[in-house]
Amino acid sequence: MTLTSILILVAIGLVAGWLAGMIWKGGGFGILWNIIIGVAGSFLGGWIFRLLGISYGGIIGSIVAALVGALILLAIVNLIRRRR
Repeated sequence: MTLTSILILVAIGLVAGWLAGMIWKGGGFGILWNIIIGVAGSFLGGWIFRLLGISYGGIIGSIVAALVGALILLAIVNLIRRRR
């Protein structure tokens, strides 16, 4: 992975985190945590899409994959936070 591809992945994760925060009602994590979750979700979403054989191309496809991963992570974090 080159530095450019890592920066693009982080930028896509930032957008996905912001979108996930807008979609997820009652998350209450704040913009910073939603962005961090979006970056981690971009890795998760890409991995899940490849695992399922779903092809995605371009920026929009990458944002969708990252958004799916970010929403999954937000759901997991919400479950953990509720159990406390």
